[in-house]
Amino acid sequence: MFGIVRPCTHRLSEGLRTEWMAHLCGLCLALRADHGQFARIVTNYDGLIVSVLTEAQTGAMPAGRRTAGPCPLRAMRTAPVAMGEGARLAAAVSLVLASAKVRDHVADRDGLLARRPVAAAARRVAAGWDRAGARTGAALGFDTALLVDAVDRQTGIETLAGPGTPLLTVTEPTETATAAAFAHTAVLAGKPQNAAPLAEAGRLFGRLAHLLDAVEDREADAASGAWNPLTVTGTSLTEARRLCDDALHGVRLALRDVEFTDGQLVHVLLAHELRRSVDRAFGTSSCSHQGLEVPEGSFGPPPGNPYGPTPGNPYGPTPGNPYGPTPGGPAAPPPPRPPRDRRGLIAGCLVWAGLACTCQMCCGSYEDPWSRERREAPCQDCGDCCEACNCCGQCGEGCCCCGDSCGCDC
Repeated sequence: MFGIVRPCTHRLSEGLRTEWMAHLCGLCLALRADHGQFARIVTNYDGLIVSVLTEAQTGAMPAGRRTAGPCPLRAMRTAPVAMGEGARLAAAVSLVLASAKVRDHVADRDGLLARRPVAAAARRVAAGWDRAGARTGAALGFDTALLVDAVDRQTGIETLAGPGTPLLTVTEPTETATAAAFAHTAVLAGKPQNAAPLAEAGRLFGRLAHLLDAVEDREADAASGAWNPLTVTGTSLTEARRLCDDALHGVRLALRDVEFTDGQLVHVLLAHELRRSVDRAFGTSSCSHQGLEVPEGSFGPPPGNPYGPTPGNPYGPTPGNPYGPTPGGPAAPPPPRPPRDRRGLIAGCLVWAGLACTCQMCCGSYEDPWSRERREAPCQDCGDCCEACNCCGQCGEGCCCCGDSCGCDC
């Protein structure tokens, strides 16, 4: 799954985590229902924001949820999933933009796509996704030709770009495409007054998506000789970070003008998590499970406590409790009950693969694939969701979405 907004689930409250998963699974199942099993590979974290925006304007309703069956990506558990026009619009947009991504990789001759037979097959798949997205979009009153036109213009702009070309000229097609998708959620929700601010938020979100993708791929593109907007236009990372910070601020200002029925999840994703996405791309912060290693002793005191007890202290207490009940004696606690409902080897392996692919084994807690026991993931210190929160205009009050409510109106 691709996308720039990838929240660590343990930073979300239980309710928000359930809502986020409902939209993610809803997008996946909408793709399957309208376009077949293969289309589910375009499920992405950013596409679900379209579904979230639609529901945030109308409010969650029982008719907008259904219970989905067991899935390996949910550890073979059932779950409520989002359904309706928001999920279908997210599916249509995801298909068209995934088609653009495939064509972009074909143009760059990345990996296997450098081979003509593979590239020809990829083009056919991309064309099929374009047609499928157009059908679903038309049923929802959304003209995906806006997205296709933006994608086609992208190729021409990249061909003409060179040193000195403004970076925002290169990002304009992506901005136009995401602005159209965000604005149409207001139409689906029956709140046309929200279209303008949502279009502005979408435009800036598209700018961020394009810039962060360029930043993350910069070194790999340089090694392979692939086209990268930062390298071609001669834009420094400092300037790219400035543009990203401006876009972040603009998204928050635009969302203030949107009338939401329940905008809590939107706020978490587009205010808190979007900021973390920028930090992650520029290497200014990370989660402990991301593999970033800090050299030991770089910060703080050297490892170990020189004043603490010496390992193996001969004067320390004897291991174990000599006064405790004798094992097997009358006062001994009953032996633990063996785990029940264990999964078999193959079923457990399938669940393990699903948990690993969705990072559920990295963040928060999860169910052991075989024993079904509750496990704690290694990533338990990815930072507080309230850290460096300036999204309330420096209000200085309780702007925190860790709980069930946000402390200020942002």
